[in-house]
Amino acid sequence: MSTLLGTTLNGRYRLEARIGAGGMSTVYRATDTTLQRQVAIKLMNREIASDSDQLERFRREARAVAQLSHPHIVGVIDYGEDLDPAFPRPYIVFEYVEGETLKERIRRSGRLPITEAVAYAIEIARALGTAHAHHIVHRDVKPQNVLIDEEGQAKVTDFGIARTLDEEGLTVDGRVLGTTDYVSPEQALGRGVTGQSDLYSLGIVLYEMLTGEVPFKGENQVAVAMKHVREGLPDVQGKRPEVSAALASVIDGATAKQVEDRYADDAELIADLEDVLAIETARAGSATGEVTSVLRTLPSQTQSRVPFWVRHRAAAAGLMLVLVAIVAGVVVWLGTRTHHSAPKLAVSPPAPHLTAVQPCQSCAHDYNPDALSGPKTQNPQDDELAIDGNLSTAWVTEHYYSGSLQKPGVGLYVDMGKRVAAHEIVVYTQTPGWTGQIWASNTLPDPDVFNSGPGGWVKLAQLPSVSNPEKIPVSTGGTGYRYYLVWITGLPPNTNYAAINEIALYQLTH
Repeated sequence: MSTLLGTTLNGRYRLEARIGAGGMSTVYRATDTTLQRQVAIKLMNREIASDSDQLERFRREARAVAQLSHPHIVGVIDYGEDLDPAFPRPYIVFEYVEGETLKERIRRSGRLPITEAVAYAIEIARALGTAHAHHIVHRDVKPQNVLIDEEGQAKVTDFGIARTLDEEGLTVDGRVLGTTDYVSPEQALGRGVTGQSDLYSLGIVLYEMLTGEVPFKGENQVAVAMKHVREGLPDVQGKRPEVSAALASVIDGATAKQVEDRYADDAELIADLEDVLAIETARAGSATGEVTSVLRTLPSQTQSRVPFWVRHRAAAAGLMLVLVAIVAGVVVWLGTRTHHSAPKLAVSPPAPHLTAVQPCQSCAHDYNPDALSGPKTQNPQDDELAIDGNLSTAWVTEHYYSGSLQKPGVGLYVDMGKRVAAHEIVVYTQTPGWTGQIWASNTLPDPDVFNSGPGGWVKLAQLPSVSNPEKIPVSTGGTGYRYYLVWITGLPPNTNYAAINEIALYQLTH
C-alpha cells in the first residue's frame, strides 16, 4: 500500500499518508490539489475491486452518506473511480477530521467523566437520528467509528455497511457484518435491522464510555455475539457506583434484548439523554469542554417535553426524593457560570475560636509552573470561582486523559493582600479523592519554576486524599504569609481532572 503514497487520483487528490485500513478499503490523508485543502480518501482495496457485490456496497456507502448533512457526521465531498490502469478502483472523498477516535480516547482514559460520556452519546444519537430520517441504518456503530475532532466534537463516520431500510440484498443472507462487541441481538441472529439496532449499539458504546470496557467478552466473535442475544448486560452501577439511577435506566432502555422493549426511536433516546445530562451536571457542579457545548443546545429542545421521571416511573421513585435539589442545582449552576451575582451558598461557619480571613478581590491564580508544553495556565477564567463563596461553582484543572498529571503538580494560590498567620484552611471540592499539599510564601510565585527553597514556598500540610469538605489544620509558627497554595499532586480515582469549589482561610480569634 505504501507504493501508492504520492500518487494523485484523477489528477486531483494526492495521497500523502495512510491513516486506516479495513477488509474492503484503505483510508489515506490526501491533499485536494484543486482547492488546496486536506481531505480523507477511502480507496477500495485492489483485491476486492473486481467483486461486484463489494463494489456495490462501496458505491452504496457513497450514495448513502452523500445524503446526510449534519455537524456530527463526517461529510462526503466527492466520489470517483480512478482510471489509472495501475489501480482502477473507486474512492470516496471525506472531510478530513484532525483528532482521534472515541476508542482511542477510552483507551487513554480508561473511562470518561460521566457528563462527557453522556454529551458524546447525545451527539452520536443526533447524528444517527439524521441518518435514520433518511431511512439509512449505520449497522456498525462503535467507538472506532466515532471521531473526536480538535474542538472535542464527536463525528460519526464509516457507513461502510450501512443500507437503506427499503433496500434488499447484499446482507440478507444471515451474515453478521457489524462488530460483535456492539452488535444488536437481532443483527447477531441475522434478522432484519432498523434504527433501533443502531440505538442498541449506541447503548453499548455509552456503557463502555462509562466503565472503560465492553460488557461481554468471549473466546471468539460468535461467542460474544451470542452473549448479546442471551445474557443480560452487567449492571453499570456495579461497575461504576457514581452512575445515577436515571442514567442506568437509559442504558437499560437502549440495550433491551427485545426490540419492542427498546427505545422506539432516536428522539425518545435523545430526550432522556438530555434530561440525564442536566441531572449529571447538577450533581457534578460544573461542566467543561464539549459538555458545555451540548448543554447550550438543551433549553430549546426540552422546554415542552414530558420530564424523564414522568416517562420512566420505575426510575422516578429515587429521583423524586432529590428532584427539588437537582432542579435548584441546575438553575444555580447555569446562572453562576455567567452571573456572579447569583445567590450564593455560604461555606460552613468556622469554630468559635476562628475568624475567616478574606483574600483580596481577583486574587486567586491558577498555577502551572511545571507545564511540559503549551501555555502555563489552567482555566484562568475560572480562578475566582474558588473564592466567590459559592459552592456551586468551581475552578477545575485541565483534563488529563492519561489519568495522570505527568508532572509534579498543578494548583491554585490565593493572594491575601497582607501577611496572615492561617490556623486552618478548608477546601471544598466536587471531585474528592485527589492528593495534594498546602504551601505558603511571602514571595510572589514564579510562574515558571516551583521554588521550595529559601524565599520560596514553605510546606504546611500533606493531603493524602481530600474529602469534601477537607478541614486542614496548619501551623505557621506565628509567621504570617501572603500567598497560600493548594497544590494538587494526584487526580481523583477514575477521574481525569480535579476541582476546587472553594478555599476558606481562618486565623485564631484575637
